Amino acid sequence: MKIEFVGKDEAAEGRSALAVLAFEDGALSSAATALDSQTGGALARAIAGGRFKGKAGQSIELLAPHGVDAVRVVVIGGGEHAKFTGDGAESFGAEAFKALKTSGVESLDLILTDVDDATAAQGALGARLASYRFDKYRTTEPAEKKPSLTTVRVVCDDPKAAKKAFKPLDAIADGVFFTRDLVSEPANILYPEEFARRVKKLEKLGCKVEILGEKEMEKLGMGSLLGVGQGSRRESQLAVIQWKGAKDADAQPIAFVGKGVCFDTGGISIKPADGMEDMKWDMGGAGAVSGLMMALAGRKAKVNVVGILGLVENMPDGNAQRPGDVVTSMSGQTIEVINTDAEGRLVLADAIWYCQDRFKPKFMVDLATLTGAIIVALGHDFAGLFSNDDDLSEKLLAAGKATSEPLWRMPLPASYEKQLDSHIADLKNIGGRPGGSITAALFIQKFVNKVPWAHLDIAATAWRSVSARATTPDGPTGYGVRLLDRFVKDHYEG
Repeated sequence: MKIEFVGKDEAAEGRSALAVLAFEDGALSSAATALDSQTGGALARAIAGGRFKGKAGQSIELLAPHGVDAVRVVVIGGGEHAKFTGDGAESFGAEAFKALKTSGVESLDLILTDVDDATAAQGALGARLASYRFDKYRTTEPAEKKPSLTTVRVVCDDPKAAKKAFKPLDAIADGVFFTRDLVSEPANILYPEEFARRVKKLEKLGCKVEILGEKEMEKLGMGSLLGVGQGSRRESQLAVIQWKGAKDADAQPIAFVGKGVCFDTGGISIKPADGMEDMKWDMGGAGAVSGLMMALAGRKAKVNVVGILGLVENMPDGNAQRPGDVVTSMSGQTIEVINTDAEGRLVLADAIWYCQDRFKPKFMVDLATLTGAIIVALGHDFAGLFSNDDDLSEKLLAAGKATSEPLWRMPLPASYEKQLDSHIADLKNIGGRPGGSITAALFIQKFVNKVPWAHLDIAATAWRSVSARATTPDGPTGYGVRLLDRFVKDHYEG
């Protein structure tokens, strides 16, 4: 989709539509007021004649109103006028796109002349995020179901300034789309080696990407990660992505680690068939780290960052890992595998140890679609945050709130570690049903080696079968990219 920024004297023409704002207190934006005058009060009559109250997310549409050269006018609710900010502009752009995407209209003008250039740029971001669609495998879809909108023009007071403000936001949207694409792909297409190949393309943006295969990981002693993938004919991979944007290329980096289980059958502890197709997105953590690295490199973030992706496929096979097996992790700690479906933490154990051992980062944040228990605890709107560092936690919580990708901090009580005690090894990979998300995080913490660390359990947020937000499609959300980009921008860029 093409996004342009134009001045307020450029009116919609031909197959174009206009989008304007109205608010809960009855106030109209200046553009809506002018449009109401041009149409002889048609907007006011339409609003008065229905249930539109100007609440955020509401919309009302006028077809070919007299007095304006536009095939449609859509009025979007902006909520309370006094509280309208960049988030409101983002919602405005997304809701307007959503209202008109399959209408037959080819061009949409978002009228944002009452706001500053940064807010206008967020309106464009909202429209772009709403435009995401994964349709590469559709071959028989009727034309009338396909989006018709190809161009969004943001009408604002200072188009040049708004365009400049949009540039880094556009790079963030690229990262979100990259994550959504990865998470959407079926597992017969996106297996560990293919995932690694796609990540390798980040070198075009200036990243350095290394791919470690099974032989390299065997030499490093990554028995925990390799055990997960040994039942698959697809080779496991470890992707190492470096972005050096700080003035000092050798300055201590920050680090993000992603669980990349490209398909999770559960292994020998096989999952029920119902819903197993969803396990193609069990690599959502690695997808989010990949999108974050694209966003940071795309906007030339002034910071050194390392992204580590543990990429495996968990399959049942004659060579698959068995319940009761003992593996030796890169840290030297031995793990009794009680349940082969508790595999993500085994992948993270070696990926996290490798990260802190090689790069000595300021902190590590891992992302993983780790436990169903976090959905039971928090529902579908929050990801679980577990951390050994209060300052790191507060920064992540603030970034989640600022980007509408919320987190909720969960406890890490040392007394629960007893649930991980093994009779024959240093620890076992599950601690039973009580506090399942907590004991999973406690297991991962065993491999952190006292580095400041946070674990984000995104099992509830990486995929939404039915989305409640216009900026997010049904299916892949891209959760984590915007949150972590904001976290880095606010606290770690020079």
